[in-house]
Amino acid sequence: MNRPVDAVIFDLDGTLTDTEKYYQKAWPMALEHFGYKVEPWMPLELRSLGRPFAPRRFESWFGRDFDYEKVRSYRKEIVKDMMKKDGIPLKPGAKEILTWLRENGILVSLATANDQKRTAEYLKKIGLYDMFDKIICADMVQYGKPAPDIYRYACEGLGLEPQRTFAVEDSPNGIRSAFGAGCKVVMVPDLTEPDEELKKMLFARVDSLIDIKRFFEE
Repeated sequence: MNRPVDAVIFDLDGTLTDTEKYYQKAWPMALEHFGYKVEPWMPLELRSLGRPFAPRRFESWFGRDFDYEKVRSYRKEIVKDMMKKDGIPLKPGAKEILTWLRENGILVSLATANDQKRTAEYLKKIGLYDMFDKIICADMVQYGKPAPDIYRYACEGLGLEPQRTFAVEDSPNGIRSAFGAGCKVVMVPDLTEPDEELKKMLFARVDSLIDIKRFFEE
Protein backbone atom coordinates (compact mmCIF):
# COMPACT_ATOMS: atom_id res chain seq x y z
CA MET A 1 0.00 0.00 0.00
CA ASN A 2 1.29 3.43 -0.92
CA ARG A 3 1.06 5.95 1.92
CA PRO A 4 0.83 9.51 0.51
CA VAL A 5 -0.41 10.75 3.89
CA ASP A 6 -0.30 9.58 7.49
CA ALA A 7 -3.68 10.68 8.84
CA VAL A 8 -7.26 11.52 7.89
CA ILE A 9 -9.16 14.25 9.75
CA PHE A 10 -12.94 14.14 9.47
CA ASP A 11 -15.66 16.71 9.94
CA LEU A 12 -18.73 15.38 11.79
CA ASP A 13 -22.10 16.90 10.79
CA GLY A 14 -22.84 16.28 7.13
CA THR A 15 -19.66 14.24 6.69
CA LEU A 16 -19.72 11.29 9.08
CA THR A 17 -23.27 11.83 10.29
CA ASP A 18 -26.32 12.70 8.22
CA THR A 19 -27.30 15.44 10.65
CA GLU A 20 -26.79 18.64 8.71
CA LYS A 21 -30.38 18.29 7.52
CA TYR A 22 -31.53 18.87 11.11
CA TYR A 23 -29.73 22.21 11.33
CA GLN A 24 -31.11 23.28 7.96
CA LYS A 25 -34.61 22.89 9.37
CA ALA A 26 -33.89 24.08 12.90
CA TRP A 27 -32.27 27.42 12.10
CA PRO A 28 -35.32 28.73 10.15
CA MET A 29 -37.65 27.43 12.85
CA ALA A 30 -35.69 29.20 15.57
CA LEU A 31 -35.32 32.44 13.66
CA GLU A 32 -38.99 32.55 12.70
CA HIS A 33 -39.93 31.86 16.31
CA PHE A 34 -38.27 35.17 17.23
CA GLY A 35 -39.85 37.01 14.33
CA TYR A 36 -37.07 36.99 11.74
CA LYS A 37 -37.69 36.42 8.05
CA VAL A 38 -35.40 33.69 6.69
CA GLU A 39 -34.22 33.38 3.10
CA PRO A 40 -33.69 29.81 1.80
CA TRP A 41 -29.94 30.33 1.25
CA MET A 42 -29.21 31.52 4.79
CA PRO A 43 -29.04 28.14 6.59
CA LEU A 44 -26.66 26.81 3.95
CA GLU A 45 -24.18 29.58 4.75
CA LEU A 46 -24.22 28.54 8.41
CA ARG A 47 -22.84 25.03 7.86
CA SER A 48 -19.82 24.58 10.17
CA LEU A 49 -19.63 28.35 10.65
CA GLY A 50 -17.90 28.93 13.98
CA ARG A 51 -17.14 31.79 16.31
CA PRO A 52 -16.73 34.69 15.91
CA PHE A 53 -17.98 34.40 12.36
CA ALA A 54 -21.50 33.08 13.04
CA PRO A 55 -22.57 35.96 15.32
CA ARG A 56 -21.17 38.44 12.82
CA ARG A 57 -23.08 36.80 9.97
CA PHE A 58 -26.35 37.08 11.84
CA GLU A 59 -25.65 40.73 12.67
CA SER A 60 -25.07 41.42 8.97
CA TRP A 61 -28.43 39.85 8.19
CA PHE A 62 -30.61 41.06 11.06
CA GLY A 63 -28.84 43.98 12.70
CA ARG A 64 -26.59 44.61 15.69
CA ASP A 65 -29.33 43.97 18.24
CA PHE A 66 -29.63 40.31 17.15
CA ASP A 67 -29.41 38.06 20.22
CA TYR A 68 -27.29 35.21 18.88
CA GLU A 69 -27.15 33.23 22.12
CA LYS A 70 -30.89 33.30 22.63
CA VAL A 71 -31.72 32.15 19.11
CA ARG A 72 -28.94 29.56 19.06
CA SER A 73 -30.09 28.09 22.39
CA TYR A 74 -33.60 27.70 21.00
CA ARG A 75 -32.21 26.09 17.85
CA LYS A 76 -30.18 23.64 19.95
CA GLU A 77 -33.34 22.48 21.70
CA ILE A 78 -35.04 21.94 18.34
CA VAL A 79 -32.13 19.85 17.07
CA LYS A 80 -32.04 17.90 20.34
CA ASP A 81 -35.72 17.02 19.92
CA MET A 82 -35.16 16.00 16.28
CA MET A 83 -32.30 13.70 17.23
CA LYS A 84 -34.28 12.23 20.11
CA LYS A 85 -37.08 11.39 17.68
CA ASP A 86 -35.13 10.35 14.58
CA GLY A 87 -31.71 9.44 15.95
CA ILE A 88 -28.25 10.36 14.68
CA PRO A 89 -27.94 8.63 11.30
CA LEU A 90 -24.51 7.81 9.94
CA LYS A 91 -23.41 8.60 6.42
CA PRO A 92 -22.95 5.51 4.21
CA GLY A 93 -19.54 3.96 4.79
CA ALA A 94 -18.74 5.96 7.95
CA LYS A 95 -17.91 3.05 10.26
CA GLU A 96 -16.35 1.09 7.42
CA ILE A 97 -13.85 3.79 6.44
CA LEU A 98 -12.90 4.57 10.04
CA THR A 99 -12.34 0.88 10.76
CA TRP A 100 -10.37 0.37 7.54
CA LEU A 101 -8.08 3.32 8.21
CA ARG A 102 -7.28 2.19 11.74
CA GLU A 103 -6.69 -1.40 10.61
CA ASN A 104 -4.17 -0.10 8.11
CA GLY A 105 -2.24 1.98 10.62
CA ILE A 106 -3.50 5.37 9.46
CA LEU A 107 -4.23 7.92 12.16
CA VAL A 108 -7.81 9.16 12.41
CA SER A 109 -8.91 12.48 13.90
CA LEU A 110 -12.08 14.55 14.19
CA ALA A 111 -12.36 18.32 13.71
CA THR A 112 -15.90 19.39 14.45
CA ALA A 113 -17.79 22.66 14.88
CA ASN A 114 -19.55 21.13 17.90
CA ASP A 115 -18.36 21.70 21.46
CA GLN A 116 -16.63 19.00 23.50
CA LYS A 117 -19.63 17.96 25.60
CA ARG A 118 -22.00 17.57 22.67
CA THR A 119 -19.39 15.85 20.51
CA ALA A 120 -18.66 13.22 23.16
CA GLU A 121 -22.38 12.64 23.68
CA TYR A 122 -23.06 12.18 19.97
CA LEU A 123 -20.06 9.94 19.31
CA LYS A 124 -20.88 7.65 22.22
CA LYS A 125 -24.49 7.32 21.04
CA ILE A 126 -23.43 6.24 17.55
CA GLY A 127 -20.53 4.05 18.64
CA LEU A 128 -17.70 6.12 17.15
CA TYR A 129 -16.14 7.65 20.26
CA ASP A 130 -13.25 5.18 20.48
CA MET A 131 -12.44 5.27 16.77
CA PHE A 132 -10.41 8.50 16.81
CA ASP A 133 -6.81 9.12 17.81
CA LYS A 134 -7.65 12.79 18.44
CA ILE A 135 -10.95 14.64 18.81
CA ILE A 136 -10.75 18.40 18.25
CA CYS A 137 -13.81 20.55 18.95
CA ALA A 138 -14.72 24.17 18.26
CA ASP A 139 -14.36 25.26 21.89
CA MET A 140 -10.74 24.07 21.96
CA VAL A 141 -9.53 26.81 19.57
CA GLN A 142 -9.87 30.58 19.42
CA TYR A 143 -11.42 30.83 15.96
CA GLY A 144 -13.86 28.35 14.46
CA LYS A 145 -14.29 27.35 10.85
CA PRO A 146 -13.63 28.79 8.24
CA ALA A 147 -10.47 29.92 10.09
CA PRO A 148 -7.72 27.25 9.88
CA ASP A 149 -7.21 27.00 13.66
CA ILE A 150 -9.07 23.74 14.24
CA TYR A 151 -7.23 21.83 11.52
CA ARG A 152 -3.87 23.23 12.55
CA TYR A 153 -4.57 22.16 16.11
CA ALA A 154 -5.61 18.70 14.94
CA CYS A 155 -2.36 18.31 12.99
CA GLU A 156 -0.33 19.47 15.98
CA GLY A 157 -2.10 16.93 18.16
CA LEU A 158 -1.23 14.18 15.70
CA GLY A 159 2.36 15.40 15.47
CA LEU A 160 2.12 15.84 11.70
CA GLU A 161 2.65 18.55 9.13
CA PRO A 162 -0.71 19.46 7.52
CA GLN A 163 0.44 18.35 4.06
CA ARG A 164 0.74 14.81 5.46
CA THR A 165 -2.99 14.72 6.22
CA PHE A 166 -6.27 14.41 4.38
CA ALA A 167 -9.20 16.51 5.61
CA VAL A 168 -12.65 15.19 4.74
CA GLU A 169 -15.38 17.83 4.57
CA ASP A 170 -18.82 18.48 3.14
CA SER A 171 -19.26 22.26 3.57
CA PRO A 172 -17.63 25.39 2.15
CA ASN A 173 -16.66 26.70 5.59
CA GLY A 174 -15.04 23.41 6.50
CA ILE A 175 -13.19 23.22 3.20
CA ARG A 176 -11.82 26.74 3.63
CA SER A 177 -10.65 25.87 7.13
CA ALA A 178 -8.82 22.70 6.08
CA PHE A 179 -7.34 24.27 2.97
CA GLY A 180 -6.13 27.27 4.96
CA ALA A 181 -4.34 24.93 7.35
CA GLY A 182 -2.54 23.23 4.47
CA CYS A 183 -4.33 19.86 4.49
CA LYS A 184 -5.22 17.88 1.37
CA VAL A 185 -8.98 18.44 1.22
CA VAL A 186 -11.39 15.74 0.06
CA MET A 187 -15.00 16.79 -0.33
CA VAL A 188 -17.88 14.37 0.08
CA PRO A 189 -20.82 16.60 -0.93
CA ASP A 190 -23.87 16.59 1.30
CA LEU A 191 -26.29 19.40 0.50
CA THR A 192 -24.34 21.25 -2.20
CA GLU A 193 -21.69 20.62 -4.82
CA PRO A 194 -18.47 22.68 -4.84
CA ASP A 195 -18.50 25.93 -6.80
CA GLU A 196 -15.55 27.07 -8.90
CA GLU A 197 -13.83 28.73 -5.92
CA LEU A 198 -14.04 25.59 -3.81
CA LYS A 199 -12.91 23.29 -6.60
CA LYS A 200 -9.55 25.06 -6.58
CA MET A 201 -9.11 24.12 -2.92
CA LEU A 202 -9.88 20.43 -3.34
CA PHE A 203 -7.49 17.52 -3.65
CA ALA A 204 -10.51 15.49 -4.74
CA ARG A 205 -14.29 15.28 -4.72
CA VAL A 206 -15.73 11.83 -4.09
CA ASP A 207 -19.23 10.41 -3.98
CA SER A 208 -18.92 8.55 -0.69
CA LEU A 209 -16.69 8.10 2.35
CA ILE A 210 -15.60 4.64 1.28
CA ASP A 211 -14.10 6.13 -1.91
CA ILE A 212 -11.34 7.60 0.28
CA LYS A 213 -9.70 4.17 0.34
CA ARG A 214 -8.47 4.58 -3.20
CA PHE A 215 -6.06 7.37 -2.27
CA PHE A 216 -4.19 4.87 -0.11
CA GLU A 217 -4.52 1.92 -2.46
CA GLU A 218 -3.44 3.54 -5.73
